[in-house]
Amino acid sequence: MNTLTNEQRPQACNVTYDQTSIIVNLTDGRSISAPLSWFPRLANAQPDHLGNWVLLGNGEGIHWPEIDEDISVNGLFKGSH
Repeated sequence: MNTLTNEQRPQACNVTYDQTSIIVNLTDGRSISAPLSWFPRLANAQPDHLGNWVLLGNGEGIHWPEIDEDISVNGLFKGSH
């Protein structure tokens, strides 16, 4: 069984957006993006609600309180939506 340690798991440190994508910056210097259309709540959210996010765990997930949306960083890597 292959188990990732916390040091091996991708961890978010910042979240930004453009008109079509969510961009997640990782603590190791990488960035990953995904289409906002994968996340209808985010795609239809007000800009101020999009900007109000908090990291979950040690950056393993992202939560938007007003939108009630959670995304895991691992899920983004797997293309889960």
